Amino acid sequence: MAASNEGSAAWRERDRAVLWHPFTQHNLWDKEDFPVIVAGEGVYLFDADGKKYIDGVSSLWLNVHGHRRKEIDDAVKAQLDRISHSTYLGQSHPPGIELAERLVDISPRGLTRVFFSDDGSTAMEIAIKMAYQYWRQVDPPRHEAAFFVKLSNAYHGDTIGSVSVGGMDLFHATYRDLLFRTAVAPAPYCYRCPLPDRAGECRNGSGCTGALEEILAEKQERVAAVVIEPVVQGAAGMVTQPGGYVKAVRDLCDKHDVLMVADEVAAGFGRTGHMFACDGEGVTPDLMAVGKGLSGGYLPIAATMATEKVFDAFRGETHSTNTFFHGHSYTANQLACAASLASLDLFEKNKIVDNVRKRARTAGAWLEKISALESVGQTRRAGLMMGIELVQDKKTRAPYDASLMMGRKVILAAREKGLIIRPLGDVVIIMPPLCVSDEELDKIMSVTLDSIAEVT
Repeated sequence: MAASNEGSAAWRERDRAVLWHPFTQHNLWDKEDFPVIVAGEGVYLFDADGKKYIDGVSSLWLNVHGHRRKEIDDAVKAQLDRISHSTYLGQSHPPGIELAERLVDISPRGLTRVFFSDDGSTAMEIAIKMAYQYWRQVDPPRHEAAFFVKLSNAYHGDTIGSVSVGGMDLFHATYRDLLFRTAVAPAPYCYRCPLPDRAGECRNGSGCTGALEEILAEKQERVAAVVIEPVVQGAAGMVTQPGGYVKAVRDLCDKHDVLMVADEVAAGFGRTGHMFACDGEGVTPDLMAVGKGLSGGYLPIAATMATEKVFDAFRGETHSTNTFFHGHSYTANQLACAASLASLDLFEKNKIVDNVRKRARTAGAWLEKISALESVGQTRRAGLMMGIELVQDKKTRAPYDASLMMGRKVILAAREKGLIIRPLGDVVIIMPPLCVSDEELDKIMSVTLDSIAEVT
């Protein structure tokens, strides 16, 4: 792969002069020799100096089929020859209609309506607003239903509504005064149990579901929805939930007559070994947000899926205030829809979900080796979503002092070896493109193991 005409050092200098990067402390950034990516091919990225890296986090959990996938490239180019964008207000277009039909076909049974948006955070913002408005428009209305129940350590995006139903103080404590009120239920994190007093009698997360039921019983008439990331809490450090937990949450929502909102932005589109994480437990949420892998990692697009029950509450006369007054300039952008349709074709053609299940066995074997390292407290995996928690003391589970930035040191060591992965604090995250081969996965896992051993 040809290098850029300008080397990485020159690009870095220009970057530091004008850019403000996401989730980045620029006092560190200004000292770092970060890669400047100019090309991609399959699971690989190439920087401006021609150095080759494995994209071990799917370009932030997005990429499914690899970079420069011909089928998606061709679909986008063909759409360019027709039209790049037209509004979805007061009109429609074939790519959006076809994509909505496909999403209904592959989503948990009963999710029959599709509201398009731009990214996962906005998809969750829409779900929150829909849930709130729903209770004011059902018959009889429940105007007091204004509370959302969220899980501890949750992450649903960075807009104010999605932050309100999140639980990542590191990211969002600064904005607390801007957020609406919520109730917090403990999320299952069995390695660091949030309910140590109940740990001895807990089975399959029953302590956490018991605590959730107590909240619902107390606030039932005031709760609009329970909001969860099903199966795995990504930004919390790939914290996996015990089997049966998602179904238990669904049952509690039904019992107490509240809506269930599932954030499938990270876990959806095959990441967990099911097309959607909820599929693994046969659960249909009332509202489901999807994004990231929807376009195969090509273009920004997301969607909020709703049941007919929710949708019907928004029907009314022409000028009815029942209307959902929300929209985006680039709703159902044709280029993004074309990429998404081509991506879904590749899911079927290449049996991507089956590939995830096969590669997950390889990943599991490697995680057993990594678990043996003295500095690794726990490894966690759902499909090809993996987290490796680094600890100072394996027996006591004592974490490293945050000032040591051990997770960051590990990913920098891996980068020197040609692998791009990311840390969440001292949890090392691996989330490769779903097209990854066994050989490529072996490389990712061996470099990760060597980098942890070297740094710790």
